Amino acid sequence: MMPANSFKSRLKAGEVQIGLWSSLADPTVSEILAGCGYDWMMLDLEHSTASPADALAWLRTLAAYPVSPVVRPGWNNPVEIKKLLDAGAQTLLIPYVQNAEEARQAVAAITYPPEGIRGVSGITRATRFGAVQGYAQRANEELCLLVQVETRTALDNLEEIATTPGVDGVFLGPADIAASFGHVGQPSHPEVKAAILDAMARLKVLGVPSGILSLDQAFLQEARGAGAAFVAVDVDSGMLRRAACARRAEWA
Repeated sequence: MMPANSFKSRLKAGEVQIGLWSSLADPTVSEILAGCGYDWMMLDLEHSTASPADALAWLRTLAAYPVSPVVRPGWNNPVEIKKLLDAGAQTLLIPYVQNAEEARQAVAAITYPPEGIRGVSGITRATRFGAVQGYAQRANEELCLLVQVETRTALDNLEEIATTPGVDGVFLGPADIAASFGHVGQPSHPEVKAAILDAMARLKVLGVPSGILSLDQAFLQEARGAGAAFVAVDVDSGMLRRAACARRAEWA
């Protein structure tokens, strides 16, 4: 049986899903966090040392828990995307999509020919090693493609990116948007917040779900009010360090 993608179905239903960013590709850490009640977790292969092999172990770990895995490859690279799909990833977040053509390239990477360029292999974890009958014909029913808008140029092209057939949602990256606006290291700069909230409003008009990651909890509440549908509220490595520092401070 084709595994159902609850993240995609809930996204289509308009539900708000609260998530957690994971940069520590350690199965034990992932297992601890998987039981904490988050709707989704994102494994970051872009800003970490995680590999497709790490993603495979991570997907296996999360499979036992009611949390939806999302994987971000290092780039809009069809070779890396193919490996992650074959490993069983069903929701991908593609970084640094600048225009409709790059969005179409991402769609092609997750789609089998003749519409796309995804390589065909019948014996993979995605097919339950051949047990899922008709996988190639039905795979896209359960695949979810999120694209990341993170520059001024991408914001200018937002509508054409968001309405590219095959794109299921748009993630807005405050850190890189801040850098693009000349406010590097200031993801909560007023101009950055205004640009992101405006983008969310534009996406809402189009009926395209938007997402965000921020450590600024007040801004996340604003984003949710503006229509954000998938909201990452923290990063595992940051949570670990803050907790460790706070406990040490108690014993100063």
